[in-house]
Amino acid sequence: MLSELKDNWGSRKSSRRVGRGIGSGRGKTSSRGGKGQTARSGVSIKGFEGGQMPLCRRLPKMGFVSFRKFRFCSVNLDRIQDAIDSGVLDRSVPITMDVLVEKGFFKKANVPLKILGRGELRCSVNIVADAFSAQAVTRITEAKGTCTVVSSKNL
Repeated sequence: MLSELKDNWGSRKSSRRVGRGIGSGRGKTSSRGGKGQTARSGVSIKGFEGGQMPLCRRLPKMGFVSFRKFRFCSVNLDRIQDAIDSGVLDRSVPITMDVLVEKGFFKKANVPLKILGRGELRCSVNIVADAFSAQAVTRITEAKGTCTVVSSKNL
C-alpha cells in the first residue's frame, strides 16, 4: 500500500548535526576551527594565499588555448610587381608560398597565403594562393593573369 512505501536503507543520509556540545565531537566551533574568515559562512578563497601572489598567477601560462585568431600571410600586388621589376621573381613561374619563402618574403611556408589588391599589376602572372581579395582578383584578371585558389590544410 502507499502508506507502507519507504526508501531503501542507506539511500537517504541525515545531515550532520553540529554544535551539540563538546561531548559530541562536533561541538564548540562545530568543526570550523578557530575564528576568522574561514569560520564564517559563504567563504570561497580557493586560490587565496594571504596577500601573496597566488600560485596560479605566478606560473607562466602554456598549453591549450581554446581560441586563436586565424591569420594569413598577406602580400599586396605592388610588392609582387616590384619584385618582378627588380628580377627577384620570375613571371613565367607560378608564384606560390614556397617561391615567396625562397625569395625572402616570409620565413615559414606553413601559414596560408592571401593576395591583397593594393597597387597595380602591369604584367600577366599566375598566382597560386590560399585566398585572394576581390580587388586583387579583378586587378590580376585585368592584367591577363590567373588566380588559382589552393585549399590549405591550415585553413
